[in-house]
Amino acid sequence: MEVILETTQGTRLQVTNRSTGNNFIADLSGGQLRLPSGKAFTFRSEKPLAEITEITVQNIDANTVRVTVVGEKALPTVELFDDNAGLVFGVVSQVTATQPPQTPALPAPQQQPAAQQDDAIELVVTGERDGYRVPNASTATKTDTPLRDIPQSIQVVPQEVLRDRKVRNLTEAVETVAGVIDGGNRAGSSASSRFIRGFEQSGNFRNRYRDAPNTYILSSPIGTIEQVEVVKGPASVLFGDTEPGGIVNVTTKKPLSQPFYSIGLEVGNYGFYQPTIDLSGQLTTKRDLLYRLIAGYKGEGNIQDFVEKNEVTVAPSITWELRDNTELNVYYEYTKFVADPAVSSGLLLSDNRLTPRNLYTSYPNFTDSEQSAQRFGYTLTHKFNDNWQVRNNFAGLLSKLIQTQTYTTNVTGDRFATVESYDLDYGYDNYFGQIDLLGKFKTGSISHQLLIGFDVNDYTDTYQGLFNTNLPLLDLNNPNYDVPEPTYDPFLKFQNRVRSYGIYLQDQVTFAENFKLLIGGRYDWVSSTFEIGDFGSLGNTTDEPERNAGAFSPRIGLVYQPSDTISLYASYSRSFRAQTFFNSATQPFDPTKGTQYEVGIKADWLEGKLSTTLAAYHLTKTNVATTDPNNPVFSIQTGEQRSQGIELDVAGEILPGWKVIAAYAYTDAEVTKDTTTPVGNRLNNVPTNQASLWTTYQIQQGTLQGLGFGFGLFYVGERQGDLANSFQIKDYLRTDAALYYRRDRFQAALNVRNLFDIDYASSAYGRNYINRGEPFTITGSISWEF
Repeated sequence: MEVILETTQGTRLQVTNRSTGNNFIADLSGGQLRLPSGKAFTFRSEKPLAEITEITVQNIDANTVRVTVVGEKALPTVELFDDNAGLVFGVVSQVTATQPPQTPALPAPQQQPAAQQDDAIELVVTGERDGYRVPNASTATKTDTPLRDIPQSIQVVPQEVLRDRKVRNLTEAVETVAGVIDGGNRAGSSASSRFIRGFEQSGNFRNRYRDAPNTYILSSPIGTIEQVEVVKGPASVLFGDTEPGGIVNVTTKKPLSQPFYSIGLEVGNYGFYQPTIDLSGQLTTKRDLLYRLIAGYKGEGNIQDFVEKNEVTVAPSITWELRDNTELNVYYEYTKFVADPAVSSGLLLSDNRLTPRNLYTSYPNFTDSEQSAQRFGYTLTHKFNDNWQVRNNFAGLLSKLIQTQTYTTNVTGDRFATVESYDLDYGYDNYFGQIDLLGKFKTGSISHQLLIGFDVNDYTDTYQGLFNTNLPLLDLNNPNYDVPEPTYDPFLKFQNRVRSYGIYLQDQVTFAENFKLLIGGRYDWVSSTFEIGDFGSLGNTTDEPERNAGAFSPRIGLVYQPSDTISLYASYSRSFRAQTFFNSATQPFDPTKGTQYEVGIKADWLEGKLSTTLAAYHLTKTNVATTDPNNPVFSIQTGEQRSQGIELDVAGEILPGWKVIAAYAYTDAEVTKDTTTPVGNRLNNVPTNQASLWTTYQIQQGTLQGLGFGFGLFYVGERQGDLANSFQIKDYLRTDAALYYRRDRFQAALNVRNLFDIDYASSAYGRNYINRGEPFTITGSISWEF
């Protein structure tokens, strides 16, 4: 018999043979299994031939189709070859191998009645992945699980959206996700933060493990990222020490089994240019050793006078199939960013006017930033059988920031700026190890998917700061930047080391096809030491004693699915965040705690081509640490903050060629208990209303086939600029657009960000530190795959 996987782009599917024992297993990456109508399904045929127990074809993740042929006593004979229709698997039993050839019909799926067993069925693997809609994700559960089975709001930004929008960094990548707001960046680099459901999340996760923890560290370059997953709400049950609003996890590109070579070039205004290469394929004829090399260089200016930036990326990786059931992936990623001078912050004047966008608001002659990050590690996976596997990860991160910066601390008469300068040397070394055991089993009629894991994290950050407060006033109306370089005084030097250990258990329970339970818990042990150096004018202090903290983080959720297209869910979860802050008496702080209640509905429309998630949540954070108003070097724990709201996310395809990703968030975030900040104050940088829409249409046939158009609207409502609510950031509506052409392996595009060149603030940390949105930006790109 033959199993035909029909596709118009079959040669683009990457085939990997993972056969073991009596099971012939072939994984096809780069596609999704769909009926001709576009609906996802699983094909299964039991006893189709003598000595063949079962044939199964199914989607195992958002990018992979698995064909499994189970032999009764031995590994079956399966031939794979290309055909005009697509990929053809020829299955032969030992009994029929010596008999005259026959042409039996393909058996129908198991759910079809016996009367139709002689009817053939088309199996369609789409040449591209699911477009803007991704049905599965792995971040929220650390297992590949359909989104409709997870009692939590999770949004995935796939490669197609990143490509169509031509985003340049991670913050731009998540602009289409409800409840996620830009928190600003450092010196114009990818080191940034985001607000999720009202709470700031600095850094992010990478391939489901802890990565950069703060805004001093570069994130992975966008060219190395396959897709981005945003888990909303507390995620400590699997990831430990995190903020309660949620996490951003990037999934990086992996080696491919079929040769893939891509070269591209992007150019734009303000001197932007970016050449890139992406090479992948086999290192051996057995296809058991694969490689991938991604490299790029980016140079650009800025609307601000004087600013020049550049960034270099080199990211090699190798996948080695040690045995049929054991795989090792090893990677290295190097990124270096240089800005000379670095981008300066905008200023908000007394009448709520922003300083001109091109005005450098400090002294550029001695302002520069050099940031680097080296990431390296491996993932080792061993499958004992189809139901049980063990997974081991190790990740290292070595980062460095050397920066000389001048910044405004006060403006007198909307004209004369008081400028201070600091020289910063910051280093961060992080080592993370993890081991997971995953298994599937049944207790009677109840199915379980079990996850047991242990991880350890050890990081050290060192900080040395030198300050100068004697710079002359800067006349904003007639700036004179030619001033002597300042001399610096020692201000602060410390080394902070944190070690954490976590053990977790999770069970995904299926009571019935439409009734599921997700339950899990984690306990963390965190210890830290803080060695204080010379405080300069503040005097010398003794080192802190070791601080120890522990926390239990539970999660429980129920999913009820009244139909194949509707999922109703409710969940309860908690998080914790160990505090590395210290007060003026150098006393340790208690961990912050987050508690969330969430209900929602997930629905698929248009035969599964369009998905929506509507969620309502109530989230409380206690033991909140903020800046001490009496001494900004230190922090105080202010009490309690609460965020509650409603979010709607939409993604998918409305008509052939017409794709959309849209979002709306209503967020009510405020201070609920405090000793210094008035109760009822709104949380800073959190708008009450936020909405986005990005849509594209690509002509499907005719002489203009491959020509496409994109259009986007991004609205962020008015926000408070600080926790004291002393000033507001105005709302804005930004318009983006795109024109592109794709044919065969050639792609060309023209992308415009901020089409109408509006001037807006993306975030603020006081009136003297306003992050500005990008002006009108146009980028032309061209690439070939060969």
